Amino acid sequence: MFPISKYLVAAGVAATAALASSSALACASCGCSLNADWGTQGLGGQAGWSFDARLDTLNQNQLRMGTGRISPAAAAATTNTATNSSAEVEQFTRSTTLTSTLDYTNGESWGVSVSAPVIKRSHATLGTGSDGTTFDPANGAYVSQISGVGDVKVLARYFGLTASKNVGLQFGLKLPTGKTNQVAADGTTAVDPGLQLGTGTTDLILGAYTFDNLSQNWSYFTQALMQSALNQSTINNQSYRPGNSVNFNAGVRYEGFESVRPTLQINTRFVVRDSGLAADTYATGGTLVYLSPGAVIPITDKVAIHTNLQLPIYQNLNGIQLAPTYIFSAGIHFTF
Repeated sequence: MFPISKYLVAAGVAATAALASSSALACASCGCSLNADWGTQGLGGQAGWSFDARLDTLNQNQLRMGTGRISPAAAAATTNTATNSSAEVEQFTRSTTLTSTLDYTNGESWGVSVSAPVIKRSHATLGTGSDGTTFDPANGAYVSQISGVGDVKVLARYFGLTASKNVGLQFGLKLPTGKTNQVAADGTTAVDPGLQLGTGTTDLILGAYTFDNLSQNWSYFTQALMQSALNQSTINNQSYRPGNSVNFNAGVRYEGFESVRPTLQINTRFVVRDSGLAADTYATGGTLVYLSPGAVIPITDKVAIHTNLQLPIYQNLNGIQLAPTYIFSAGIHFTF
């Protein structure tokens, strides 16, 4: 039962593949920061396959500027320093993502995972020139809804560096599989690149990790992961490149219980501003720190249900951006 318990712990901390990226957003506040690779936590070293299906819910419903909140009225009175015009006043962005991840490891020195997100997203904005309350399409106000497959990620890991196999490297690609041609509900208004299902770019992913035991029941894991677009895409007939990002993850887990495996992560995410003529160079990028407790309930020795809650404890965002008060994840994991 002990080896599968280790897998179950990992499920509790693997909340968004993707880089999972269960979300393709390039914004800092999208929350794609949890460690999603079991092998980097020392929990996926045994040879074989696993499959994870996870549902993530994210409601970006509060306007933030820098490290604090800002009211819609104050946001409407703020100048976008990139355009020297009024700042956009967004109302909400609600995303639900179902991420399927298939993982294989040979048990000796390497493993690979493929993650495919299916995203449903709705968004509303008052546009620029708004008073902070009035919905007026003349000021660029619009509502949009979209659903479909986002950007797929293929991520490999090599852990043959030491005899204990507790130090490894990660490398892979994010592929441009998500659509980038979404328009608003009116059928004509172009939607910002950060709200599309994908970025249209192929991104390089590089990382490193280590893990070890702290005591009989406690262990830790750390990870650093970088993502950088290798090219520019064309969105709304203009050039676009998502900002580079770096995630630093550190976590501990407790394995002294039989019925539940608690875990706790601290996730730090740095994102630089997007670039290109289609990009919002004012209200993208920033720094986020999340405290992320998790819990796992084993159903059998090969099946587990897992949940995770991401709570922001520090947010420093460029410009004015929508941010969530929490991110909730729940899923089921199979080994075979």
